[in-house]
Amino acid sequence: MTTAIEAPSRRTAPRRGRTTPGPDRGSDFSRLSRRISEAGLMSRRPLYYTVRLTLVGLAFAGTWAALVLVGDSWWQLAVAVVLGLVYGQLALVAHDLAHRQVFRGRRISEVFGRTVGNLCIGMSYGWWMNKHTRHHANPNHEELDPDVAPDILVWSREQAREATGLPRFIGRHQAALFFPLLTLEGFNLHVSSVRALRQPHLKRRWLEGGLLLAHTAGYLAALFLTLPAGLALAVLFAHHAVFGVYLGSIFAPNHKGMPTLTGDERPDFLRRQVLTSRNVRGGPLTDLALGGLNYQIEHHLFPSMPTPHLRKARPIVQAHCAELGIPYHETGLLASWGEALRHLREVGAPIREDGARRPLPDDTAERPVHEDAAGR
Repeated sequence: MTTAIEAPSRRTAPRRGRTTPGPDRGSDFSRLSRRISEAGLMSRRPLYYTVRLTLVGLAFAGTWAALVLVGDSWWQLAVAVVLGLVYGQLALVAHDLAHRQVFRGRRISEVFGRTVGNLCIGMSYGWWMNKHTRHHANPNHEELDPDVAPDILVWSREQAREATGLPRFIGRHQAALFFPLLTLEGFNLHVSSVRALRQPHLKRRWLEGGLLLAHTAGYLAALFLTLPAGLALAVLFAHHAVFGVYLGSIFAPNHKGMPTLTGDERPDFLRRQVLTSRNVRGGPLTDLALGGLNYQIEHHLFPSMPTPHLRKARPIVQAHCAELGIPYHETGLLASWGEALRHLREVGAPIREDGARRPLPDDTAERPVHEDAAGR
């Protein structure tokens, strides 16, 4: 499935397991959608995206040029930091392309998406699109949202109780390990992209694979033909560490620590998106750093809305939620990270509690203090 995610345009049928009462709830989103459309917030912003794509493209080219010009110097680590941030901005551009915020057409969106994702970043556009589509359809649903599936980390107490192996080992202290683990996320994106080439749902796998190969060859050649091997490896690891931490810092505040759903729990579209999402307050700098995803509630309700319109949609959505009595959660950036980390610590509690209750092995069980080694 590699099509953009759109909100329903008509009333949805009631489903089992609804968590909030109220008749005819499907029309709640329709009324909000009309307000948004009447405000002109779904219209395209070609000039904005022309400027944004041009600036990010220039930053990408300029950073690689700087790597060649700086040469054999440990100042290359500063270049690696900048390159990690530029990669994050490219990922945000690929995100907007996937949602057809930039172009209306599917084909041109895919062409640019694969160019930015596969060729420039080394991340499979098709793999990410499939994963992100499922996330948008069922955010924070433990069985349906791949972003909260138990992998290295656990996202609920139930997952913690069932965890084995590495997730169980990490789950004890996953809050403290969260940001250190993000330093590996950049590498994980490359590995997941290559593994996705074997998945039957991936379209144009030869094109995707060829672009990934071209990225890898070009990236390694640029490093190891320009720099000594030791410095090239240092730049490679520093670049991907910054990229992973930056990307994780953007996406972690969006849903982590918000309510999760299981089984047949499926509120209507409006509540499903609002109740599981968190907005991050801030000014233009926050908008730039987070690529507009700080307006996560508005983005989930209207995925194809251009990024600069999300700020304008916020008061309309906030007022609509207030009218309906739907909680609308918004906080600062540091506070959002704090909420996510507290959630990670809380859901890992069953693993820590189980470890504290586990009896000592028979051969190391405590003996009465008066006994010697022979048991006398």
